[in-house]
Amino acid sequence: MADTAPKRIAVIATVYTYLSHAQHFADRFVVGYPYGGRWHRPNTRIVSLYVDQKPAGDQSVDRAREFGFEVYPTIAQALRCGGDQLAVDAVLIVGEHGQYPRNEKGQVLYPRYEFFKECVEVFEQEGRAVPVYNDKHLSYSFAKAKEMVDDGHRLKFPMLAGSSLPVTWRLPDLELPLDCQIEEALMVGVGGSDAMDYHALEAMQCMIERRQGGETGVKSVQLIQGDEVWEAGKGKRWSEELLEAALSRSDSPQGLTIEDGRTQDLLGNGELPKLVKEPAAYFIEHNDGLRTTLLMLNGAVADYCFAAKLKGESTPVSNQFFLSPVPNVTYSACLVAKIEEMILTGKAPFPAERTLIVCGALESCLESKVQGNKKLDTPHLKVVYQAPAESHHARF
Repeated sequence: MADTAPKRIAVIATVYTYLSHAQHFADRFVVGYPYGGRWHRPNTRIVSLYVDQKPAGDQSVDRAREFGFEVYPTIAQALRCGGDQLAVDAVLIVGEHGQYPRNEKGQVLYPRYEFFKECVEVFEQEGRAVPVYNDKHLSYSFAKAKEMVDDGHRLKFPMLAGSSLPVTWRLPDLELPLDCQIEEALMVGVGGSDAMDYHALEAMQCMIERRQGGETGVKSVQLIQGDEVWEAGKGKRWSEELLEAALSRSDSPQGLTIEDGRTQDLLGNGELPKLVKEPAAYFIEHNDGLRTTLLMLNGAVADYCFAAKLKGESTPVSNQFFLSPVPNVTYSACLVAKIEEMILTGKAPFPAERTLIVCGALESCLESKVQGNKKLDTPHLKVVYQAPAESHHARF
């Protein structure tokens, strides 16, 4: 007879406050969430919680009381539910938000790696492991992120990582053919570093990983800023055709559109330099020769859009990664559905190597910035993997 008992989940979080990632994920596992046109009630149960910080507005105690789980003082106790044996079927590591220092690259030093290693220590002591989801970055450090992925392979437990952008809805519903030939790709992103540029790079990665031969790793990176970004466009270092295709998918033009509703040709009429005071371009060259660009265009738009030139196609393909508004942010339900799938099936729907290569590329781009915007060779970023046959993004 199939085991129908609810899967027991431990949540390991930096904070549990209003609109924190821990709230988004944990609340959905205890209450349910909208998905595929119905209200889905997962066959799961949160049984334990560890929170590293309890700032003003902490919800951990109230949520524990409301839904019948315990808040434990250590990660090991949370995984063992206060006993002497591993007592959960899955672990959610949500290391986002809270007060943590930044390094010289501007990266927030969230203790995701440290949380993960404490879980691994329990697994090693117990002689068995359970599925682990790690929210967003694996780590600010590629070396630490690689160790985390290697631990998952070594101990043979399913591991999922990353954010909601690869699995949210797409406008239009674009899925690149598996083994397609991509000549060039460009992503438009917004927000601060290193939180939002990570989102943009990950969204682009979930598209380009479907190219012929799969992902081969990153050969070099460079991050440039300011007027050099526009000069690079004039010099054809990034494609105006792809930028136009990406911007055409945006629902959030800023500036005069917000003031009086007028339509703007952001690229053709030279509006971008007026709106974007601090542009940044992240140039990434992959080992197979593919060149990709992330343009962070704060002030021009407020969403995330992608474009690519496919071999044999006369016009670019493009899409927006749709992010529904707060406070529901139902796009995170799309990710919870994938976490639940891993917990129930014992298989991650897409490889953690996707997140690993994004962590490494971002860290190296920020190092390029620290070193005066130099181009950096990245032989250590030889991350090789194949994309899943299915994109796993939400469908309308």
